[in-house]
Amino acid sequence: MIVIYTDGACSGNPGPGGWAWATFPTGEPCATGGETHTTNQRMELMAALEALRAHADHAGPIEIRSDSTYVVHCFRDSWWVGWQKRGWKNSQRQPVANRDIWELLIDAVNKRGDVTFTWVKAHNGEPMNEHVDALAVAASLGFA
Repeated sequence: MIVIYTDGACSGNPGPGGWAWATFPTGEPCATGGETHTTNQRMELMAALEALRAHADHAGPIEIRSDSTYVVHCFRDSWWVGWQKRGWKNSQRQPVANRDIWELLIDAVNKRGDVTFTWVKAHNGEPMNEHVDALAVAASLGFA
């Protein structure tokens, strides 16, 4: 199993944002990216999506650790199943935000069949979470 930490950051929300992922326990390999006008939630999603894309050839299970309940709960609680049944409407019957990224991420997770998501508390001194947070913030500054 490989463990990957992910994080997203945004200044202004919406505003310039960045995403990052890094593998546990060393923090390498890692990757970052961002956009000039985005939201924190979009960057959280992009971090997970890009982590899976980068590890598409990994033969074993993948655990993604994220401080985003938005990302973790979607898979832990199968929100995406309800969204699809309701025609991409959330529980309040509103269009699902960030559907464009969600569709790609859900597809990537389902194709692998061996991805799990674990929530970690943000800004709690957990070294790998702090590492990807710093990477995501730095990436966001490059798009400001």
